[in-house]
Amino acid sequence: MQGPHSRASLPGGEGMAGLQSLARMAGRTLEVCRCQGLRDLVTQLRTARERDAEFILIDPGELAHEARIHPEEGLHDALGELASPYIEVHDDDAETLEETHLPHGAPLATIVIHGDLATSYRIAMNIALRQLAA
Repeated sequence: MQGPHSRASLPGGEGMAGLQSLARMAGRTLEVCRCQGLRDLVTQLRTARERDAEFILIDPGELAHEARIHPEEGLHDALGELASPYIEVHDDDAETLEETHLPHGAPLATIVIHGDLATSYRIAMNIALRQLAA
C-alpha cells in the first residue's frame, strides 16, 4: 500500500516489475494499492482481511505526517486490527509511523534507506517472501 509522495521517489515501472517478478518466482501475487489520502489508506488496511492478504508492505509516504496530526482518522486502529504481518517501507526516517502499543503488534520490520525507496521495497519484499516461505 502506497501513500502519496511529493517527490518522484516511488519505484517506477521497472522497479515494480522487478518486485512482481520476485513475487511470481516465489509463487505469490503482489497487489499494489495506491492511496490518495489517509482515509483511503485506512480503508485499504481494514479491507486487507477480505482480500486474504497474507503479508502487507506499507509505504505511507506523506500520510505518516498526516496520521500524526489526525489520529482520529484511525490509522493506528487499522494497523492494530490487521490479521496479516506487515513491514513499513520508507525513504526517509521522518516518514515512519509513530510506535504505539498495537494489539496486533508493531511492524515485523521498518525499512528506511534514505533517498532510495526502491531499495527499501526490495529489502521489504525479500523479508516478506522469506517469512511466507517459513
